[in-house]
Amino acid sequence: MSDVAVQARYEQFAELHRGPGTFIMPNAWDGPSALLFKEAGFMSIATSSAVLAATLGRLDGIHAVSRDEHLNHAALLTSVSGLPTNGDFEDGYGETPEDVRATVDAAVAAGLAGIGVEDTTGDPSNPIRDFDDAVRRMETAAAAAHGRIVLTGRTDNFLWGISDLDDTVRRLSAYAEAGADVLYAPSLPDLAAIGAVVRAVAPKPVNVLVGPQDGVTLADLQTIGVRRISLGVDPYTHALGATRAAAAKLAKGDLTALASDLSFGHLIDLIKG
Repeated sequence: MSDVAVQARYEQFAELHRGPGTFIMPNAWDGPSALLFKEAGFMSIATSSAVLAATLGRLDGIHAVSRDEHLNHAALLTSVSGLPTNGDFEDGYGETPEDVRATVDAAVAAGLAGIGVEDTTGDPSNPIRDFDDAVRRMETAAAAAHGRIVLTGRTDNFLWGISDLDDTVRRLSAYAEAGADVLYAPSLPDLAAIGAVVRAVAPKPVNVLVGPQDGVTLADLQTIGVRRISLGVDPYTHALGATRAAAAKLAKGDLTALASDLSFGHLIDLIKG
């Protein structure tokens, strides 16, 4: 991929965050899913580290997927779809800030338009990094990312059951100050908490993870100033849910169970296109 194409995708992705509205960035898991999201009109896509791990029969959050595996996966989604792709790159893949810098550089070289770096450790018994360590890593990531790739600074407090909104706001504010372009805390409990984050890091944009069980609308999130919505594992589990339902019918002898309004020929046409 040429440097010009990489820069163009970065600028396109960055521009999406500057608009007055809220955009949805679905998480794809393979080439066809990326193409179907493109066909539907989405302007960008993202990886999901949890889904990538699951497709490999592994668990997320314990460094079970290597940096190169994730880079290759994200590069595939980018090359197949042609869309700006945001890589959900766990803690930046490495123990030191210099390791995180190397990951950002590698993501740029792979053609990604965005990269997320979170403050996790890979150790479920002590899942969140020390504040100062996390900030140093974000500063290094931001220095490498500036003008080349959109950096999302993320804290996983609530995702790991640490229901401390004050610390979450403190961390995201520090990551914003360190140079992160977008801020993100998955699994915030309600709109009030999301609003507190948006206000704390303004004018920088905030990403919110939304699932069908959350009971919020696009209008709700637009009203409080959320700029970007990601979907996490839900697109993947939706597809697997349809597979499970069909498998149960097929196991009982229903040979029509796999009927679908999507033909494989249509996927071939998307790939050719």
